[in-house]
Amino acid sequence: MQLLDQMKSRECTRTGDVMTAIRLKISSRALASGDRLPSIRSFAATMGVSPSTVVEAYDRLAAEGLIRARRGSGFYVANTGLPPMALTEVGPRRDQAVDPFWVSRQSLDADPAVIKPGCGWLPAEWMPQTALRRALRTLSRDENAVLADYGSTRGSPILRRLLLGRFADEGIEASLEQVLLTSSGTQAIDLICRFLLRPGDAVLVDDPCYFNFQALLRAHQVKIVGVPYTPSGPDMKAFEAALIAERPRLYITNSALHNPTGATISPQTAHRLLSAAAAHDLTIVEDDIFADFEPEPSPRLTVLDGLNRVIRIGSFSKTLSASIRCGYIAARADWIEGLADLQVATNFGGPSPAATELIANVLGGGSYRKHMDELRQRLARARHETAARLESLGIQPWLMPRGGFYLWCRLPDGHDSALLARIAVEENIVLAPGNVFSVSQTAAQFLRFNVAQLGDPRILAVLQRAMASHPAN
Repeated sequence: MQLLDQMKSRECTRTGDVMTAIRLKISSRALASGDRLPSIRSFAATMGVSPSTVVEAYDRLAAEGLIRARRGSGFYVANTGLPPMALTEVGPRRDQAVDPFWVSRQSLDADPAVIKPGCGWLPAEWMPQTALRRALRTLSRDENAVLADYGSTRGSPILRRLLLGRFADEGIEASLEQVLLTSSGTQAIDLICRFLLRPGDAVLVDDPCYFNFQALLRAHQVKIVGVPYTPSGPDMKAFEAALIAERPRLYITNSALHNPTGATISPQTAHRLLSAAAAHDLTIVEDDIFADFEPEPSPRLTVLDGLNRVIRIGSFSKTLSASIRCGYIAARADWIEGLADLQVATNFGGPSPAATELIANVLGGGSYRKHMDELRQRLARARHETAARLESLGIQPWLMPRGGFYLWCRLPDGHDSALLARIAVEENIVLAPGNVFSVSQTAAQFLRFNVAQLGDPRILAVLQRAMASHPAN
């Protein structure tokens, strides 16, 4: 009798486990209203239980009204009436100071008086204002359609040809049919995720990585897997282990002037990474948004791969203007065809003709090259000056980047960057604490600084007071 009771108890537990698994799939929206549930046999194999256990669980869920049976067809999710998805509730709860949405809102919605050494863009006065105003005057005299019409499905042929010329300088052979303009770099990633991923798929990202990669992937309800990042690229031993354990569909990275670390992938790591991707049927998204900040080109996955397994994305918000939104995707022609249709479905066409004409005007003129030369020199001075000022507080760069405007810095032992961020925001200073960028939440001792936004002496004064008032543990 006791043995029978134990068996019944175990069976009850297994049934409950199956019901919990289905409820989680529905609440996370991996299964939506009207979707067919896994077959009894396949889900029994997945859960490691008997088919009769799954039958019992499905029958109970049907009795609750959560799912419904269709004779001869299986079980389907009923109209669940779920509230709209709140992205802040997708995944583990985080401290506000280390939540990507909180940090983004603090930066984007800040009053002009707020100081933003943690933001991800250059000050307006560092941008090519003269060239932009000249291009705007030219645009004002353009055809009415440029100012009034929708964008075409693939975007301006003029700007796409300019991009092809830049690709050719790197050694990338591509055609006009392999380039799609998008409304932003973020939209480029969003389209790729819509095109290639389904809820529950695994996606590899660097740890640390650009925090909006994580925010966007949470919106797509995929499993985010972090791979430790080193000064020469992803830790390949961990990367290869993740490929075996997680079977990811996608890897998203910055291979040049990595955000937030400023590191650049080595040739050896790049070759090993591409070999591993080919062996495991992995698609790579290479975000090349910081390419023009490099003094000379470093290894690029896109160049080595030739747009076969690697998709390149980018935008012009870091070098020209974050106000004039336009991004791009370079990929296989058949994928661009599908992505163009998807852009029509979600955005009714590409970026505005006004934005693309303006960007093409600046890129095609001689002033852009001069602007970038001056910007690289100015940022090189700012990086070294900022590093020296921060080191006076015991804050040290993880490495000195070859270019760009980020410094990934380690605080003195025992100090917590999230605590410093909470204190700083009370004094109208927005910082970017390390764990915002870390999937594993192992970067509490780091801050990402934007060297172009560190001119105000109040920043270091607030950091010094905060560290002194909250000594290291």
